[in-house]
Amino acid sequence: MNLHQRPRRNRKSPAVRAMVRETILTPSDFVYPLFIHDLEENEDITSMPGCRRWSLAGLVKEAGEAHALGIPGVILFPAIDDDFKSSGAEESVNPEGLVPRAVRALKAAHPSLVVITDVALDPYNSDGQDGLVSRGENGALEILNDETVEVLCRQALSHAEAGADMVGPSDMMDGRVGAIRAALDRAGHEQVSILSYTAKYASSYYGPFRGALDSAPKEGDKKSYQMDPANIREAVRELRLDEEEGADMIMVKPAGPYLDVIATLREETSLPLAAYQVSGEYLMIKSASAAGWLDEKAVVLESLLGIKRAGADVILTYFAKEAARELA
Repeated sequence: MNLHQRPRRNRKSPAVRAMVRETILTPSDFVYPLFIHDLEENEDITSMPGCRRWSLAGLVKEAGEAHALGIPGVILFPAIDDDFKSSGAEESVNPEGLVPRAVRALKAAHPSLVVITDVALDPYNSDGQDGLVSRGENGALEILNDETVEVLCRQALSHAEAGADMVGPSDMMDGRVGAIRAALDRAGHEQVSILSYTAKYASSYYGPFRGALDSAPKEGDKKSYQMDPANIREAVRELRLDEEEGADMIMVKPAGPYLDVIATLREETSLPLAAYQVSGEYLMIKSASAAGWLDEKAVVLESLLGIKRAGADVILTYFAKEAARELA
């Protein structure tokens, strides 16, 4: 064949493939989500094989191991005892609560580790919703936006005062990024960053996570505040608002089924863009691999590479330690 163009010449050896590789995955791309509880022992999570609810001592050790592998940051998700849950989510603003104590322990042990906290009410809310709940005249469930934002600001402040480097409002209430930014600045926490869950979809992929925290809604769903999976232009609108309100980084959640959203927002903003490979994505890979249908290590790296190739600068993944070891 008389071919002037032979693309395979750029694939002919590992060295050549490495030379022309367009997307490079490194441990510094990852944030490691960690579940914590207020018990002295670590506890395996049934709905997420390979993940645990960590005691504070276990958390410090696990985060230290991840950091030593080159992973720059962790994000914390608390499993709160039912005795501390209430309709007003008062425990969420307790300066001596589980998350502030965990932040202080991590920053004392690993000063260079980036500690991110989740800002939302569902772990603390006896209703299991991300916002405060009211009933309309017809008895219909209503999530109170502005009243919730007031509590979220106090929650973010308690995390900042404990030493968090970044707060991540995941609630999807309107106006919460601007309100949290103003509250942090008034309190002298200008250096605390906001990682906004900009496009958090009302996804069916969150089930294992809710099992890990026992945080599923007691009634109804989250579709009145989380985004419709059918929409992408709406994500651009949310992005514009978060930029105006002072977000330092934006996020798309979930990641794998929403690569088009990641790519679209990447083109629309100069802000760093994070994507969350959520519990359902994790469990599908784990389950298929355990059955012998997939090569777990290869599929994990390929899935993460696809998320980065779509435009993510930062990837939240439960595979962070596993992937970092493989990349090393």
